[in-house]
Amino acid sequence: MPADDYVPCAPSQLCQPMQPIISVSNLSKTYASGFCALRNINLDVARGEIFALLGPNGAGKTTLIGIICGILKPTDGSVSVGGYNILKDYRTTRALIGLVPQELFTEMFETVWATVNFSRGLFGKPKNQALIEKVLRQLSLWDKKDSQIRTLSGGMKRRVLIAKALAHEPQILFLDEPTAGVDVELRKDMWQVVRALRESGVTIILTTHYIEEAEEMADRIGVINKGEIILIENKDALMQKLGKKQLTLQLHKKLDAVPSALAAYNLTLAADGRELVYTYDTQLERTGITSLLGDLGKAAIGFRDLHTTQSSLEDIFVGLVSERK
Repeated sequence: MPADDYVPCAPSQLCQPMQPIISVSNLSKTYASGFCALRNINLDVARGEIFALLGPNGAGKTTLIGIICGILKPTDGSVSVGGYNILKDYRTTRALIGLVPQELFTEMFETVWATVNFSRGLFGKPKNQALIEKVLRQLSLWDKKDSQIRTLSGGMKRRVLIAKALAHEPQILFLDEPTAGVDVELRKDMWQVVRALRESGVTIILTTHYIEEAEEMADRIGVINKGEIILIENKDALMQKLGKKQLTLQLHKKLDAVPSALAAYNLTLAADGRELVYTYDTQLERTGITSLLGDLGKAAIGFRDLHTTQSSLEDIFVGLVSERK
């Protein structure tokens, strides 16, 4: 579990941990068919953070979101949002949440302006044209406000879904695969939108298949597989803790095999024998690089260049999921 966030306080006051805006405790969900979608999930999301939930298809991401948003009922466990129980205080908690679903489902013949205004009204909020204008401008939709939804591109339709979710001024925004089917350029534009929302104080929970999306934006990352959360970690700490570095040596002469004198380094040959790759743990006090270079010299293996690379979040994610299969 993450370390508690602390609120500033006067020197004479005792600082107290800030209550998470979402708290999930011992949550499980079993469907009528007997399929267990979630098993004993425990998760706290801090106010104002971007939390990315990663997992393969069928891992339980959408089920978890559905329960927190009050769309599905849990079998066991509890969820609180803003300090309120999602079952006992459904209307209160639902008003705190904006949900952007995977599916591009909305009234295709309505205008952008009418669609977003209608969503605000669903939560009993009074009309606020200035707010709706602000939301549409923030999402670069203002010049499309009078356009019918059906005339928009896929990326613009996705932005309309975000505008609808923000229309009632929620404190929390769930983005379930927000850039699915969106091209790379629009995806990066969407990242900027998400960062701007976080800066305005909105807490964001993101599920995605695009590893670079989580790596680019998230403060913390959770990995879910087969209904169980197998890891929750600050992104930077995760990269440092589980990320491996590789040293690649470009050789002067091709090797047919790694010499037995270098067996202790677990080297691998690449580029048809013209590169040696050494993988090492950045957390160890000694990486072994100095001794490796010395032993290469003793073995009369010369290299013309070298470079290092670090494991990406995708490498880490694939490794974690593979271990649990």
